[in-house]
Amino acid sequence: MIHPRLSRLRLLAGLLLAGLASLACAAEEGREIRVVSQTVGTDELLLALAEPEQIACLSHLSREPAFSAVAEEARAYPQLNRGDAETILKHRPTLVLGADYSRIELLDRVEATGVRVIRISRYATLQDAFANLRMIAAELGPAAKDRAERIIARSEARVTRLRERLAGREPVRVIAPSTYGVIGGAQTTFQDMCDHAGAINLASTLGGLVGHQPPPVEQMLTWPVDRFVMSAESIDEALEPYAKLSPYRHMAAYRERRVALIAPYMLSSVSHHRVDGYEALARELHPEAFAEDVE
Repeated sequence: MIHPRLSRLRLLAGLLLAGLASLACAAEEGREIRVVSQTVGTDELLLALAEPEQIACLSHLSREPAFSAVAEEARAYPQLNRGDAETILKHRPTLVLGADYSRIELLDRVEATGVRVIRISRYATLQDAFANLRMIAAELGPAAKDRAERIIARSEARVTRLRERLAGREPVRVIAPSTYGVIGGAQTTFQDMCDHAGAINLASTLGGLVGHQPPPVEQMLTWPVDRFVMSAESIDEALEPYAKLSPYRHMAAYRERRVALIAPYMLSSVSHHRVDGYEALARELHPEAFAEDVE
């Protein structure tokens, strides 16, 4: 027979353990979230989803409008000024956002300390951007999940309106020249932009290129390019780097200055802000579809 006093002690011990477990669960549910973003793309996703106090630090390019769609908003937050694990860890992150084009060894070192790391690995399409929004929102909490769904709904509505405007219009044949020795073919953000902006990317349809590949110089001289898609303040500024660069300087689109200009960040956006690029390129290529906007 168990002594009554021992029974009471066991009961008190059980209640104490249950209470401690409850407190531990509550602490876990309300744990502080501190996120460091290592790339511009994850900057854009994080700023769209997180509470201000959840953002510990943004990438070193976050305030550069040439790369970021949210450069002004990013000024309110710290910025990574060195590309090493120690700098990231200095901000006491509970979560670090990177991408598969980030420095692998850097993210591995951060992860080895026990910090959770998410690497974005799919970003070629708008649906990839939506999946990334939902994945990051799941780490941030219910409010972030609601924001993600609202962003996705607004983006889908904009894409639908754009598709309706462009319905029945002849696609414009384009390429995106580059001074880096590659051009974007299929399965790139540029291809995704073309697919939504009433354009045909000749690098993929005629060149058969997948991803970013060296341009087929001789073959490109036969491509019927209607417009170059470029980013600069003016057509003169956009074309100047190609004055001595083959094959572009030999192409009719160069000689005749047939250029569609969009903001620099739009060519490489991997977030939901890529819809800005769809709309901007569509306006450049099909201004008649937007005539009613300026009347």
